Amino acid sequence: SLELGIDMGAIDLVIQIEAPPSVASGMQRIGRAGHQVGAPSHGIIFPKYRADLVACAAVTRAMHEGHVESTRFLRNPLDVLAQQIVAVIAHPPLYVVEAERRSKAKADEDASPGISYAALFALVRGAAPFAGLSRALFDGVLDMLAGRYPSDEFADLRPRVTWDRTRDWLTPRQGVKRIAILNGGTIPDRGLYGVFLAGTAAGKPVRVGELDEEMVFESKPGETFILGASTWRIDEITHDRVLVSPAPGEPGKMPFWHGDRAGRPMEFGRRIGALVRELREMPLAVAVTTLVKNHDLDAGAAENLMRYLADQEIVTTLVPDDRTVVIERVRDELGAWRVCVLTPFGSRIHAPWAMAAVAKIRASGGPDVETMWSEDGFVLRLAEADTPPDVEAILLEPAEAAELVMQQLGSTALFAAKFRESASRALLLPRRRADGRTPLWQQRKRAYDLLAVASRYASFPILLEAYRECLRDVFDMPALMEVLRGIGDRSLRVHTVDTEKSSPFAAALLFGYVANYIYDGDAPLAERRAQALSIDQD
Repeated sequence: SLELGIDMGAIDLVIQIEAPPSVASGMQRIGRAGHQVGAPSHGIIFPKYRADLVACAAVTRAMHEGHVESTRFLRNPLDVLAQQIVAVIAHPPLYVVEAERRSKAKADEDASPGISYAALFALVRGAAPFAGLSRALFDGVLDMLAGRYPSDEFADLRPRVTWDRTRDWLTPRQGVKRIAILNGGTIPDRGLYGVFLAGTAAGKPVRVGELDEEMVFESKPGETFILGASTWRIDEITHDRVLVSPAPGEPGKMPFWHGDRAGRPMEFGRRIGALVRELREMPLAVAVTTLVKNHDLDAGAAENLMRYLADQEIVTTLVPDDRTVVIERVRDELGAWRVCVLTPFGSRIHAPWAMAAVAKIRASGGPDVETMWSEDGFVLRLAEADTPPDVEAILLEPAEAAELVMQQLGSTALFAAKFRESASRALLLPRRRADGRTPLWQQRKRAYDLLAVASRYASFPILLEAYRECLRDVFDMPALMEVLRGIGDRSLRVHTVDTEKSSPFAAALLFGYVANYIYDGDAPLAERRAQALSIDQD
């Protein structure tokens, strides 16, 4: 809510639990306090665990200095292109229609709805995200919308537009304008239930908020929950909404929502690493004073942070920072090896790195590997062996890592989720009614069916878009290539250490590893089934 700009009245103080994922997020969230001209913004950040202290210290200084991360806009998002092409063809801009009518002499063309290929391409290329769009990509999206792919196998692949290639003229199919209006926008539909006040008089019902589909499934009438700082009792649950009545003063359970957490940007990760390195180079008293004066930590937090770094140094000698990657090998309770790669660079780098390392180990005939990543590193769990596992599979060449990630990506739940969202934006999984909701489990099932058809066509535009979104928006492949090149040319030092007990940095990472496998069955079934599909890499 604090980042979306929702108007929630005057705010005096923002309390942020855990370090924000980036400097920009911290600025936006805490900036909501004192949101008047000339009023300062006040916020308190509460770290959740010791490792979080480091990120909190780094973000506060960066916010004071205004070091917000660089912003990049999307290049050639093909799902958005498909949606906008349908909307433009269904209702062309007036000036384009007039220009076409003046330039064409034939009466049937003057009367025909739609737009010419050249005018549409020029209109699209006039938008910054599509300024470099090639004709091959543009034609691929048009082919998809004009019915190139088999609609007898998946109904919503039926043509949305008609492409008269002899005249290069594009016209809408029947009912397309309604689909474009009902399904416009880019925010993924998560099948949320609307919460409405029960017993309202005839007319427009009073909307209270929204609840996650999974929470509603686990609730029943008569239960109370908290929403918007008030307690509500569930009176009735219908197929698309929850009817509630006020229950002031009664205890209620906290609602939950599933969502995607933004990964730490590389720029913020470097700031965290630089802070660690600089603090370790200072005398202890100077470092504590610096944290209190320049990073807004109280004295207890500053001493705790320095003690945390000292504890790490005792175990691993070197501490992960912007110039050092620490690889820690330690046995778990059952004797299996855990290889913890500790860096501050963020999950957008750690996720593809771990994926590539696992693929390399499996390709070389190694044991089965389990993995998990976080903002502070990734962990590989290998079967029990007498000798510590070799770390060479982790220190990949940049080109090799990119190829391994591409080979693995198409069979992941992440890819299936991004494909579903892209297909929805491209009007391939449309809603039919404005006032109804499409349950998320049904969306997943339909997306799985579409992916089963699309995976046979390497040039299917939404496959390409799902790859683009995973590799550039979720993962940061250019930054990973930069890190691996740094390891190769020794500008990044790699320190490997074997320990009897996990170090403080590794312990924080392994806590997330345990949680990941405790809740392993929570992954959506349709997206886990998608792992069985193979996508042609050529």
